[in-house]
Amino acid sequence: MEEEIQQELRASCIRLLRTAGCDDRVIAHCCAVADLALEIAHRQPDRVDEELVYQAALLHDLGRARSQGIDHAVIGGELARRCRLDAKVIRIIERHIGAGIPAAEAKHLGLPAVDFVPETMEEKIVAHADNLIDGLQRTSLEEAIATLQAKMGANHPAIERMRALHREVMGTS
Repeated sequence: MEEEIQQELRASCIRLLRTAGCDDRVIAHCCAVADLALEIAHRQPDRVDEELVYQAALLHDLGRARSQGIDHAVIGGELARRCRLDAKVIRIIERHIGAGIPAAEAKHLGLPAVDFVPETMEEKIVAHADNLIDGLQRTSLEEAIATLQAKMGANHPAIERMRALHREVMGTS
């Protein structure tokens, strides 16, 4: 992606986040995730839509303008629809939580009973980049898993989903 396009996209997404009501901390986090997501996209052996990855990563926490809970992804999708954003961006916003949440688990968490598991490589890249950014700091897979285990328990299925997502997105075992 050309530098000029990247700068314009970043500026327009930050304006949208501010207009929605996101605070500076959320915006800085979104920028950190977007930078990492773009780095990951560059490593992909198959072509991915880098502009889509970057834009969606910048906007992935749009819903944090209204909620700090896990429902921020659903709320972010609703806000993105109101802003008439591309359906691909909306899907990434909705599916970025954790390493994906299957419908039955989503229902148990109080979310709509739909599948929030990332499907496209662009969706997977943004979800995983978010997993590897703690606030503004990059973190390792092991640290991200330890955080998830502390929240969900040592044997929660989300842990293996995170490991599988890492293998697929980063191309490692």
